[in-house]
Amino acid sequence: MTETAATGPTPSNWNLPNALTMLRIVLVPFFIWFFVADLDHYGLLRWAAVVVFLVAIYTDKLDGDIARARGLITSFGKIADPIADKLLIGSALIMLSAAGELWWWVTILMLVREVGITVLRFVVIRYGVMAASRGGKLKTVLQTVAIFVYLLPVTPTVPWLGVVALIVMLAALAVTVVTGVDYVIKAVQLRAAGRRIPRTKD
Repeated sequence: MTETAATGPTPSNWNLPNALTMLRIVLVPFFIWFFVADLDHYGLLRWAAVVVFLVAIYTDKLDGDIARARGLITSFGKIADPIADKLLIGSALIMLSAAGELWWWVTILMLVREVGITVLRFVVIRYGVMAASRGGKLKTVLQTVAIFVYLLPVTPTVPWLGVVALIVMLAALAVTVVTGVDYVIKAVQLRAAGRRIPRTKD
C-alpha cells in the first residue's frame, strides 16, 4: 500500500474497487427487505436474503483483491470499505435479533464495538488512516460465517447447525472485543505520533 502511494501517482477515488464497495452498501436494503419479507416461512425470500448477503460479502473480497493487484488503494476506500462491512454485518445482526434468532446482547456488544471504532477512525483521521488489521479481518470472517449459518433456512430444523452457528458467533464476539481494544490502543498511539510531528523543525 505505502510503496504504491510513494512511487506512483495517487489513484483516483473513481475506480472499480470503490464502486464495488458502494455496491455492497446498495445491496444492504435489498438484504433487509428479503429477510423481513420472509420472517416466518423460511422459504424462497429467505434464500434470496442469503444470496444477497453472500454476493455482498464476495464484493468485499473482490474489491480488496483488485485494489491491491492494480495499485488502486485509496484513503476513501480504506474508510468506505469498513463502513460498508459494518452496514452489512450490522443489519444482519439486527435482523437476526429482531427475529428472535440471536440474543440481543450479542448484537448490541458487536454494534457498540463497530460503531465505536468507526467513530474513532474519523476522530484520528487527521493523524492517519487506521487500516483493517489481521485481527479485524479474522473478526469479519468469523462474523460472516456465523451469520451465514444463522441465515440458512434449514438451520432451525438441523440442531447441529444451530450449535455451529452459536459457537462461531461467540468466537466472533470474543475476537470483536479483543480487536476493539487493540484499535483503541493504535488510535491513541497514532494520535500521539501525529501530535509530535508539527513540533519537529529543521
